Amino acid sequence: MMRLFVFLSVAFAVVLTGCTKKKEQNLNVLQLATSAKIKGLDPAGAQDLYSSSEIMRVYEGLLQYHPLKRPYELEPLLAAEMPKISKDSLTYTFKIRKGVKFHDDAAFPEGKGREVTAKDFEYSFKRLADPRVQSTGWWLFEGRLKGLDDWRKKYTNTKDTPTNYDDEVEGLKALDDETLQLKLTQPYPQLLYALAMPYGAVVAKEAVDKYGKEFINHAVGTGPFILESFNPSDAIAYKKNPNYWEATYPTEGESSDKENGLLEDAGKKIPFVDGINVRVIVEEQPRWLHFLKGELDTSGIPKDSFNDAVKPADPAKPLTYDNLALSDDLKSKNIQMTIAIAMDFTYTAFNTDSKDIPQLKDKKVRQAISLALDDKESIQLFYNGMATSSQTPIPPGINGYDPDFVNPYRTGDVEKARKLLAEAGYPGGKGFPELPYDTVASATNRQMADYASKQLDKIGIKLKVISSTWPQMLERIQNRQAQMWGIAWAADYPDAENFLQLFYGPNAQPGGMNGSYYRNKDFDRLFEKARVLADTPARTAMYKQLSKMVAEDAPVVFGLHRIGVGLRQSWIKNFKYDEFAFNRSKYLRIDTEEKKKHLQ
Repeated sequence: MMRLFVFLSVAFAVVLTGCTKKKEQNLNVLQLATSAKIKGLDPAGAQDLYSSSEIMRVYEGLLQYHPLKRPYELEPLLAAEMPKISKDSLTYTFKIRKGVKFHDDAAFPEGKGREVTAKDFEYSFKRLADPRVQSTGWWLFEGRLKGLDDWRKKYTNTKDTPTNYDDEVEGLKALDDETLQLKLTQPYPQLLYALAMPYGAVVAKEAVDKYGKEFINHAVGTGPFILESFNPSDAIAYKKNPNYWEATYPTEGESSDKENGLLEDAGKKIPFVDGINVRVIVEEQPRWLHFLKGELDTSGIPKDSFNDAVKPADPAKPLTYDNLALSDDLKSKNIQMTIAIAMDFTYTAFNTDSKDIPQLKDKKVRQAISLALDDKESIQLFYNGMATSSQTPIPPGINGYDPDFVNPYRTGDVEKARKLLAEAGYPGGKGFPELPYDTVASATNRQMADYASKQLDKIGIKLKVISSTWPQMLERIQNRQAQMWGIAWAADYPDAENFLQLFYGPNAQPGGMNGSYYRNKDFDRLFEKARVLADTPARTAMYKQLSKMVAEDAPVVFGLHRIGVGLRQSWIKNFKYDEFAFNRSKYLRIDTEEKKKHLQ
């Protein structure tokens, strides 16, 4: 899932909103923030981490990841149980949980939310395929469900014919109010992972019909929180759902969870907090200052404040992620720290099908740029050493990661870069056009762009930096206006297929995840073979081979696998790092007495 180039992790990025006076605050409200403007709250557009995090406060799907168990394990959410799967792995049958209702909203008769049925999931999944919706999640179902691609094609070139959601699709049927059946065209080992993503959330047709184009700003789901107000560039407010179904805090987890206090609320009804306030704060330093004042529930650490916030746990050894402790000042405030290697990778992407900068179609040009953009110094400059070099798109912790592979175009060999650029016809950069570079408007992102510009100066390539908001940058990428840009991809699910699909040719379309428009028929054939296999050594070997193919073609410059360092105040309870923490606020509890004492 796309996110900003310098973003640590959604689990670490929440900050205080507010200007409310302390005596007027409800102490049992989470005060959070996001570092990017929110694109919208429609699950069909849950393309990026920031929007997805807000969407899943309100919406829910069939499945979720267990909040405590590791390795990550799927469990039922709005499904009453895990699905029944046919022997040939082509038919999945879900039973829908009874008694779950949509939020009370003007979209329903008398403003009262109705009960969710299997038909609602049939409708919601068809929305991902509807060409008029232009969902960025269509790639999850494309070519997967019997008859769904044909249904989509039926309405692709018929502007005057309204999409008929009552058309029967063989592979997507509500058999009755409580039973949903999915029939696949071929095995899809990642299906259950896909259904746990924000794209798999259930929406009400009544709400879509009532709000039309404004549905993106009117979230009406089944989740633990109800949207109160939404200003995508400023602030978002949620309140506790008084009619939330009988969900409870987990009663089991890892062996260490009990001693870490993570099972004290076992079996209790959730959510625990009365609401959530989220404010859009793009810059790091204001968030950090709020945290130091005790006005912030959790925070990452700005790069310029890192050495003041932490110290080596063992003073005789250098400061590394496994030798890290809080400074005496923060420790005295009982601030808690979490360190985690994220399942992500940063990268600089090229428009490999560019009409404006056709030079980017040349593999030697891309290889030269990749060699020039050395990441060794940037790990210290922008991440305080809290990252490892990415040689391929597959991060540590996922089958297919190859710790022994060295990308031949990530060595920082400037002379080799100059040679490749000369072979492409641009000795010393002569005749090469100014290269536009898109980034998000923030101080750190600008610094990173300036650093990249200085590195490319060494081989004679000049950058033109284009700064915009996060939604604007996504729009430029989707409209093929961007030529080169810095971004990152975080795991949607723990399978290398999720990273490799960024380079799959059929995903190089409007709304597809292959934003580089990279196409390699050999890659596509092997990817199609690997993606239908279960998790086996043979599939892992294919994943490694696919990674090497991408490394050779260099449609992107591989950057880093980041290590998140997150802080939280002592009154935040039940926090456990979660790579897929889209809906984890419902499990958090605030010790209001402790918070009150601190804020007095």
